Amino acid sequence: MAFVTTHTAGDATVYTDEWPGYKALPDFGRAHDTVIHRPGQRVWAIDRDGDGLREVHNNTLEGLWAALRTFLRPFRGVSKWFLHPYVAVFQWGHNLKTATTEFLRTLLGIAPATDLPP
Repeated sequence: MAFVTTHTAGDATVYTDEWPGYKALPDFGRAHDTVIHRPGQRVWAIDRDGDGLREVHNNTLEGLWAALRTFLRPFRGVSKWFLHPYVAVFQWGHNLKTATTEFLRTLLGIAPATDLPP
């Protein structure tokens, strides 16, 4: 619980599977919602408010870790002392969502282009 309270905001909602260790989250001021992974009752994602988006799932984080591993693979091993800059670049690209011209120019260190009239 110390890790969760240190790394989340006080009003955060933590989405997990049904492992009993997570049941204490509300005692620490964190909202908690779960998906069920038990055989015969498996529900992988839940739409709690009916808006068509499945808010309750934990596969996003699992997929994010898999994407980070894929991102790091070409570097053939990254020292733990230098891991954080690699993760920061991955985070930047992941949060950006769209590779705009401005993003690519910044990433490549290219000065902004002169706008030409149509």
